[in-house]
Amino acid sequence: MSQVCEICGKHPVAGRSISHSHRVSNRVFRPNVQKITIRDTKGKVRKARVCTSCMKAGKVERA
Repeated sequence: MSQVCEICGKHPVAGRSISHSHRVSNRVFRPNVQKITIRDTKGKVRKARVCTSCMKAGKVERA
């Protein structure tokens, strides 16, 4: 599963789109996951897949 945040574990979830006439179709809600360079807890620099909400909240330190 490539669309998973390595920090919070956010992943795609299934849902439904409902039109104005109430026709229902299945859809997928995908998190906005970006591949960025981070500095992990041991001070190593590496690339990781992180969602933008974790980046905005400051849960990762960019390298």
